[in-house]
Amino acid sequence: MSGSAPLLGAIADDVTGAADLCSTLVREGMRTVLTIGVVRDLDLPAVDALVVALKSRTAPVAEAVGDASEALAWLRDLGAKQFFFKYCSTFDSTPEGNIGPVGDALLEAVGADITVVCPAYPTNSRTVYQGHLFVGDRLLSESSMARHPLTPMTDPDIARFIGNQTSRSVGLVPYRIVRDGPEAIERRLEELRRAGISYAVTDALEDAHLRAIGAACANLVLVTGASGVALGLPENFRRRSLLPERANRVDLPPLEGPPVVVVGSCSAATQEQVRRMAAHYPAIKVNVLDVYRGQSDVESLAASAVAHLAEGPVLVYTTAPPDEVAHVQERVGVVPREHPDRVRPGRAYPASRGKRRPTTRFGGRRDVCGHREGTWDPHACRRERDCAWRSVDDVARRSAARRRAQVRELRRA
Repeated sequence: MSGSAPLLGAIADDVTGAADLCSTLVREGMRTVLTIGVVRDLDLPAVDALVVALKSRTAPVAEAVGDASEALAWLRDLGAKQFFFKYCSTFDSTPEGNIGPVGDALLEAVGADITVVCPAYPTNSRTVYQGHLFVGDRLLSESSMARHPLTPMTDPDIARFIGNQTSRSVGLVPYRIVRDGPEAIERRLEELRRAGISYAVTDALEDAHLRAIGAACANLVLVTGASGVALGLPENFRRRSLLPERANRVDLPPLEGPPVVVVGSCSAATQEQVRRMAAHYPAIKVNVLDVYRGQSDVESLAASAVAHLAEGPVLVYTTAPPDEVAHVQERVGVVPREHPDRVRPGRAYPASRGKRRPTTRFGGRRDVCGHREGTWDPHACRRERDCAWRSVDDVARRSAARRRAQVRELRRA
């Protein structure tokens, strides 16, 4: 293993979130590498931050905890000085997890008493006030995230929400303290720690608050949050002369060739992104049913995309409106949460180097279905591994054997 030990070792609960964190760290002057899963035989270059991307956001709790623990063990073996657990700025999870259980496991493993919980990222219109998460000017529970098929966010009170996921105590660092800066935040964290609080939910209304919170986390072994709170972490290492001040903090080589944008999310934001790009560039919509029936394959789709590269950027997408997604799911069913990850683990991606233009993916959330409103019981759906958004009657009526028979029948057709 070559190279120096990373200063910051991060664990992200999905790949796009990991890439977002990498972008933040690179902009703040940290040489950053992204790996897909744990890569113990990696020939690691000189690096300031290492981000391990998992696919644990909607995995079974035990699996998510196991994957995060394995990643932490690797980062500790590499000699990382501080650890970061990155989750979505909309706090995507369920009352069972996985943010709380993973946080508990990481706290115990590093022997820490307290950490912050900071999903805010004001640049992306995610703010926290009095412990309540807002998306734009609406509470999280009033946003489209309340209807997310896998992680419906119906409670904007982050302290209460994570409190349902953990047996540890949860406290608040309110805005009146955050606005007074890092020293006030540090004092509040120490008060909470002495009171036996393990999770400190932090208010933040602007990016300056995130930098203050990051500065106050200098002595925490574990930090948790969205990418925003990482804005303040690099400066902590500079103050300790561990990270140099780089005049050109984003010194990326020029990228060659046109990009291919691959999109799989069906969120409202992603649908608008797809609409805008498709209006100006070649766009290839993947017919999921054709792929499932064997009437289309990756090779033919790739060939079609390559044929358009001379025209500039090319969009390849499966994004669809809720009614179309529901139709596909009626025909083929819903992919189980434990379905093997289609991103191959065991690869490392430098976040600040590379000559060829990479494939880009936007649309971080996998809004994989859109069942009609009014027929959804989230508690029943979460107990069904292969059902993300179905009515209670539908779940009860369809047995696993019947679904397998329907799939066989469709394939024969």
